[in-house]
Amino acid sequence: MSFVLKAAVGEPAQRASNPAVVDIVAAVIADVRANGDDAVRKYSEKFDGWSPESFLLSEDRVAEIVKSVPETVLDDLRFAQRQIRDFAQAQRDSIQDLEVETLPGVFLGHRNVPIDAAAAYVPGGRYPLTASAHMTVLTAKVAGVERVAATTPPNAGEPPQISVAAMHLAGADEIFVLGGVQAVAALALGTETIDPVSILTGPGNAYVAEAKRQLFGEVGIDLFAGPTETLIVADDLADPFTIAVDLLSQAEHGPDSPCVLITTSESVGRAVIDHIDALLPGLVTNAIAGPAWRDHGQIHVVDTLDEAYRLADVFASEHVQILTEDPRQALTSMRNYGALFLGEGTCVPYGDKLIGTNHVLPTLGAARYTGGLWVGKFLKTLTYQEVRDLGSSAKLGEVCGRLSRLEKFEGHARSGDLRAAPLCAGRPRCSRRPPCGAGRDGACSGS
Repeated sequence: MSFVLKAAVGEPAQRASNPAVVDIVAAVIADVRANGDDAVRKYSEKFDGWSPESFLLSEDRVAEIVKSVPETVLDDLRFAQRQIRDFAQAQRDSIQDLEVETLPGVFLGHRNVPIDAAAAYVPGGRYPLTASAHMTVLTAKVAGVERVAATTPPNAGEPPQISVAAMHLAGADEIFVLGGVQAVAALALGTETIDPVSILTGPGNAYVAEAKRQLFGEVGIDLFAGPTETLIVADDLADPFTIAVDLLSQAEHGPDSPCVLITTSESVGRAVIDHIDALLPGLVTNAIAGPAWRDHGQIHVVDTLDEAYRLADVFASEHVQILTEDPRQALTSMRNYGALFLGEGTCVPYGDKLIGTNHVLPTLGAARYTGGLWVGKFLKTLTYQEVRDLGSSAKLGEVCGRLSRLEKFEGHARSGDLRAAPLCAGRPRCSRRPPCGAGRDGACSGS
């Protein structure tokens, strides 16, 4: 019989925004909209104590910062970016333009056109998420985005060296040292010195996430972000110690990060609890991971793997790790997840940092209707139509006229009638001379 071995005791993350955060963000956005650079500088001073002559780093300054980073670190960044670039390029190569002839002389098609300008937000604060530079800047450049403006908060009054290096190596066209709502608003709306972009990408804190939410529509965004989530499906052959380590690897993202185990083995579940209890005191990030596990950790014991996969689909978690005898079964048994990590040889931190897939993924159940950030997010699939055969155009026009009048769109109908004129010319039942192609006095319905 299925049962819950450990339940979450904390309040789950809410899809709705905190009203206090909403108000603060709205005020900052309104100020930046009205006062541009002056407002940006005011909030940068207020929140980050940062007011340089220019928030945009010059090419010389970027080169100086990159040179200060140890070569071994740069090599690791290059390795990670090579994995991400190669996978993004493979994705891009799979996206093809299309043209088909649906009727004689009727050609329909689509082209995949890159967005003109994208912003990439690389968080600082508790964790400087350098990997976000790979996932946002690099993926946009592979898609063909002409201008990628990357931004990151200052660190102790200085540009964060490794984040700047990562943004530069990823191909950022502009690098700003600017954080928070003021950065997101400036890039979305534009100021006297910052040109606007067409899409905002990258993770951030609750204020950055709310800024993206409020600006969505004026610009595109990648995803509405919530706390990092991880879920593991395990059978009785899975190693409890591995499960415990992997759950805690994601719990350290934040004290509100859900970490869930669904297993077919009660003994595995109990052993995982014991291992986590032993590991947490020695974990440097215990102050964060501890509350996450205490308040948002769950262990569900189920009878079969089919039941485990069904329950996992209900959670629709951001990260789903499969530690079973046949992990690839999840590819056909599950549909709601941000990313799958199959087998003991892989782990979620690989996806977070370097394996090649994108780490900007859906949370808060959004995996029910969307995947994560990928090269296709930076492309617009734009359709076009061309009719070269006048006979086909006349046939389309005839049916268009009838369908349009069903919907009371007389102007639409007459546009179709005009092209139907050659087809209805000389018909015995047509009372109009010349045929309705003239369409000037209440055009023909095609009969």
